[in-house]
Amino acid sequence: MTDQLNTARWAGLVSRPDFAEYAEKYRDFFVMRRRDGILELRMHTDGDSYVQTFAGHNAWGQAWLEVGNDPENEVLILTGTGDHWLDARRSADGHVDRTVDDIAKMYEDAAKLLQNFVFGIDVPTIAAVNGPGPHTEIALACDITICTEDARFFDPHFLVSTAPGDGQSLTFQELMGTKRAAYHVYTGQAVDARQALEYGMVTEIVPRERLVDRAWELADMIMRRPRGARRMTHAIVSRPWKQRVVTDFPFQLQSQAAALFLDGPRAGRPPVGEELQW
Repeated sequence: MTDQLNTARWAGLVSRPDFAEYAEKYRDFFVMRRRDGILELRMHTDGDSYVQTFAGHNAWGQAWLEVGNDPENEVLILTGTGDHWLDARRSADGHVDRTVDDIAKMYEDAAKLLQNFVFGIDVPTIAAVNGPGPHTEIALACDITICTEDARFFDPHFLVSTAPGDGQSLTFQELMGTKRAAYHVYTGQAVDARQALEYGMVTEIVPRERLVDRAWELADMIMRRPRGARRMTHAIVSRPWKQRVVTDFPFQLQSQAAALFLDGPRAGRPPVGEELQW
């Protein structure tokens, strides 16, 4: 038996995603670069910190499938642009006055955003959180998560009169424990980098100027191991997330959608007289 693929036997396979094509396809949401099997996805909006929109919410779930289905991708690095993981103030602008169809579409996209990441990517994943911001659920679900000193992790849903459920609260429950997660979900209080390290949410705190370089150092170290070891190690360390997504995520997401329907125009806004401090 040889270690070479019998190309004649595998003739006629449907082509896999092409890096140049999907890098262009998602250019409004990610800047992508790849070297020696390591793929870096840097979130951005017009070259600055990422702003979550309905289009971006939809694009993430699609991007994970194409990235995961490209056999040339062996390690994934996910990071942001500028001083924020996500621009919370600008991202909040479009999340009021939702129609019934808006909520249904958001539910569908939110499900695929986390499910496709957890089940669609079979290679080691590294998140380099470049600052504060909500929607860090994907970063926290990565195999390795490093962050800057000023990174902050928070779930603002309850503060704006919406039930949590799109994945952020799920990652909090898994990593910091039930009681701590409940407190941070109800109060919206941010977890700073030092607390995140203590709670086991992140693995290293890195100076900003070294953040992406450190992610690449970790990726290079991983790539020096053979492919089977890399992929099976990812399978082992990501198994708790697969279990969480199967057992808890659908209920949490359905609960969030139900709250949006039940509360109507009150959902998505803080109570009168309260001002949200991002």
